[in-house]
Amino acid sequence: MVRISDILLDWYSRAGRDLPWRRTRDPYRIWLSEVILQQTRVAQGLAYYERFTARFPDIASLAAAPEDEVLKLWQGLGYYSRARNLLAAAREVVERFGGAFPRSLDEVRSLRGVGDYTAAAICSVAYDEPCAVVDGNVYRVLSRLFDLDLPIDSTSGRRAFADLARAELDPLAPGRYNQAIMDFGALQCTPVSPRCDVCPLSDRCLALAAGTVAERPVKQGRTRVRDRWFHYLHITSDGRTLLCRREGRDIWQGLYEFPLLETAAPADLPDLVQDPRFAEWLGDAPWHLLRSTSLPVHQLSHQRLHARVYRIETPTLTPLAASVAVPTPALGDYAIPRLLDRYLSSPEAIL
Repeated sequence: MVRISDILLDWYSRAGRDLPWRRTRDPYRIWLSEVILQQTRVAQGLAYYERFTARFPDIASLAAAPEDEVLKLWQGLGYYSRARNLLAAAREVVERFGGAFPRSLDEVRSLRGVGDYTAAAICSVAYDEPCAVVDGNVYRVLSRLFDLDLPIDSTSGRRAFADLARAELDPLAPGRYNQAIMDFGALQCTPVSPRCDVCPLSDRCLALAAGTVAERPVKQGRTRVRDRWFHYLHITSDGRTLLCRREGRDIWQGLYEFPLLETAAPADLPDLVQDPRFAEWLGDAPWHLLRSTSLPVHQLSHQRLHARVYRIETPTLTPLAASVAVPTPALGDYAIPRLLDRYLSSPEAIL
């Protein structure tokens, strides 16, 4: 009987996507593509990949980059901790491995921010190591093929799917097989409306036979989403704008934003004026509210942000710790959250 791996490899040779990171064995570029694609779809990720490789053609150039520049290139992808990990791992390669990307699975796995999936993808594609990848596409394909109702977000489920992925891996072409099954999930065995009528594995698919395709894969439950209320003070004076760099371990660490007042519930400007932090940012100088703008709700994986921006003009700026007064035309040089990037691109932000 023809193996599932042979069918997938044949399908991939005819229908697989031609992508720049698939035309190279350079582990740096393969790693970069994997980190970017954890954040976005291929169509958007391609532009980020091309910008990164144009600016940082090798791992040494990335390792030498300032964090602000890396965050600015990453802007719009979200999960900025991954950009910081990318930079930290590049510096580890230079410091620990003399600038040569490590070859063994354990060494690759030891790099900052590199998990089992990414390490397996790099080692299989760059070095032909027999390492099976398990991502969302692989979960979907395998759960349907074998009609498995094990939750993919449970410890036992993850272990079982990892074992199954290893069993199905083609040891003679592990890199191509991994790319084939991921592309198959992205293009053929899609989350909604999979193309079962023209699927080369339809006669092997147990979920198709059982009528459970739409129910696979199974997840245990939903993650609780937390609501947060952000009130940004867009303070300008004489052609300069006040920016603060986010610190701590919260979202958007290392990015710049306007002075922020966060409240536990919705609040209006009269409430904010009573907050001692409001006076800290504006000092004793008179100020004038030009407008206030409610931003669209910004959805993160575990958080829902309700944001409003208060556009304020004042004769003098009062920079505090971790803040800078920057020339307004230079705002685009700073890495800022996507939430504020959209605001600055809107008519409401006319400076």
